[in-house]
Amino acid sequence: MKNLVIFYSFEGGTKYIAENIAEAIDADILELKPKKEITSTGIMKYLWGGRQVVLGKKPELCEFDKNPKDYDMIFLGTPVWAFNYAPSFRTFFSQIHLKDKKVALFCCNGGSKGKTFTNMREKLKENDILGEIEFLDPIAGQEEKASKAKKWALELIEN
Repeated sequence: MKNLVIFYSFEGGTKYIAENIAEAIDADILELKPKKEITSTGIMKYLWGGRQVVLGKKPELCEFDKNPKDYDMIFLGTPVWAFNYAPSFRTFFSQIHLKDKKVALFCCNGGSKGKTFTNMREKLKENDILGEIEFLDPIAGQEEKASKAKKWALELIEN
């Protein structure tokens, strides 16, 4: 089975989890990279990011170096922005129609996942969602979070 981890990461937490999942299950990685990233810092980054979510923005992404349709099992990871998935995934879902794939969802946040998984499931309803997991503040206690991510991914692959 060919495995792929697709993720977007603004500050590195989701990337950290994605890399650990990929390592555990010998997966390829596809990072969703906006051509123009938010450059604000502090509280302003939350305002600009939340605004993108609320307004339904679809940032233009850099070209993909992998085709998700070539994979059997796909892990999708996002930070939580305004209680939803990051706008880069809105772009991804509008460009790539996944169907009949085994899918697992993970998110990273500083407080609440909100409707992140519910909304992702809606976009992926033609797939078999095998599991979902939330990582609260993934940079704090990195080793513990990495171990949790690896264990979760291996359990999904083995079942």
